[in-house]
Amino acid sequence: MDDSPALGLLERALRAAGYTVSKAQDAEAVDRLLLESAPVVMLVSQNLKSQSGIEIGKKVLERFPTLPILLYADKDDVKLFKEAIRAGLADFLYPPLRIDDIVAIIKHNQKRAEQMGDWVRREVRRSTASLEKRVDEMEALIKLGRTVNSSLDTDSVLTSVVTAAVELTGAEEGQLLLLDEETSELYMRAGRNFEENFARTFRLPVKDSIAGQVIHTGQPISFCQDSPSKIKTAYLVYALIYVPLRIGERVVGVLGVDNRQNKRPFTQQNELIMSVLADYAVIALENAKAFESTEQERQKLDSTLTNIQDGVILLDPEQNILLINPAARKAFGLGFKDLTGEPVLQALSNNEFAVILPSIIDNPLKQHEMMFEDGRVFNTQYVPIPEIGAVVTFEEITHLKMLDRLKSDFIHTISHDLRSPLTAIMGYVELLGRVGPLNEQQQQFVKHVQNSAQNITSLINDLLDLGRIEAGFDTRKDEVAFETILRYTLDNLNQQIIEKGQSLNLSVQDGLPSLRGNPIRLRQLVDNLLVNAVKYTPAGGILTVNLFSEDGQIILEVIDTGLGIPATDQPHIFEKFYRASNTPKNAPGTGLGLAIVKSIVDNHDGRIWLESSVGKGSKFVVVLPVYKADEDA
Repeated sequence: MDDSPALGLLERALRAAGYTVSKAQDAEAVDRLLLESAPVVMLVSQNLKSQSGIEIGKKVLERFPTLPILLYADKDDVKLFKEAIRAGLADFLYPPLRIDDIVAIIKHNQKRAEQMGDWVRREVRRSTASLEKRVDEMEALIKLGRTVNSSLDTDSVLTSVVTAAVELTGAEEGQLLLLDEETSELYMRAGRNFEENFARTFRLPVKDSIAGQVIHTGQPISFCQDSPSKIKTAYLVYALIYVPLRIGERVVGVLGVDNRQNKRPFTQQNELIMSVLADYAVIALENAKAFESTEQERQKLDSTLTNIQDGVILLDPEQNILLINPAARKAFGLGFKDLTGEPVLQALSNNEFAVILPSIIDNPLKQHEMMFEDGRVFNTQYVPIPEIGAVVTFEEITHLKMLDRLKSDFIHTISHDLRSPLTAIMGYVELLGRVGPLNEQQQQFVKHVQNSAQNITSLINDLLDLGRIEAGFDTRKDEVAFETILRYTLDNLNQQIIEKGQSLNLSVQDGLPSLRGNPIRLRQLVDNLLVNAVKYTPAGGILTVNLFSEDGQIILEVIDTGLGIPATDQPHIFEKFYRASNTPKNAPGTGLGLAIVKSIVDNHDGRIWLESSVGKGSKFVVVLPVYKADEDA
């Protein structure tokens, strides 16, 4: 208050009543005193240094909402009184003032403030206890959640869920019931505070039971009654909560707690906790199901890898072994040592594998042959697996290589043995005309014999060529100008092309680099492709030949507008003695031409493929690596 007779009266009265009095005569002094002391009552005048006492009181209440503030007015003013009460001030003083009245009003507001403080402290303690309980509940749920996610022991997890339900709700008993769909009964999968024999034999019909109602509706049920209610014969309860165990749209069971002796009801908070615990139980059941399924698949995989005849090695991105099956162990003689995590080259210690591994990594889809010192041969393939690493497979083809060698030896022997009699036949046939004149029919017969002998000779020559190529006898390779070979072949075929009325479109890139290869075999490759194109393209058709280089490779494209090759024949077209199903019956050929082409391409580290449509023609593409000077080093 400002200095006034009223200020002195109020100060004397309050000091006489045993109060300590502090005075402030402006708003700044009020703030300072509130920081220095903890007043039980504050009295503010209607105006303080031209400032509104009500406004000063409102600002103080924002910081100290329980502090009783009294307004001292110059006179009894109802409007001012209402304004003070609306602002939150506790009481109103005005002249004439009596000391007893002043003290009584101050003590009344002090007592009221103390009562308010006691109530606030009680509420704080109650709220603190409630929060502590919620914290305990949350900690229990978090701990249970960790158990659910880290344990694969379903029975233990479900028992922990039921135990938590009993402890967090304060129930006497708890049970987790699962639905037996064959019998339409619920059986107890986990329980708390039940006799073991009772829990083991417990069966509850879905029909006409509270748990069954939860199964049908998918909604939780809770009740509390003064008299016990039957949920099954000889099983009476005063209070219970049942919540559904829901997997997707299906309800597979019920989680419940009950009180058989205590009539204490369950709360909505208890029901909420039960719903959370039910979700934990469902997660545990789903984890168990997923683990069981995964375990079954793992067992199938283990059984497959154990019994498969091919060797299998699974590698991580750093080429360390993740898995190796018995067939691979047997192939490399590794015994039963645990090789998990070891580098594959260090674990296998096989020089042949160490040499070809970089090659199969660079060409992951290409098959590579690996030969062991004891004569065994394996077909090895490396297949990358995203986010895992790669798998290396070993298929033993020793018996196939032996059969192939026997077949090649047989063909080679027969070819050589047939050459001598064929030469004799051809010689004697040519002499027939010199011995004496032949009539027209005899001349025709002789011509047929000559054609047949020439076809057989051509077949034998092709077989011998194919045998030499596959055996690797053509090891010598020189620097070759592929363009020269192509133009030489086209010159030889030019007359046939003209006679059939075919058009030739030739495109050769300038400045083509050289190849490193066998010129005789490369000429044979070009001859076979172009002869086939001319042979199977009808009169008036178009032949297109493109030769160019790209990315260190020379590419030859031979395109015709001939018969085309059916899609079912295309995977076999490079096999020996195979001819397309739509080949004309009178078309000459042995079925070895494209097989020879494929062997020559492989022998020169190249690739060949075709694109073909029946009735539209075919396109053969050959890709060969260019010559590099350091290859001769």
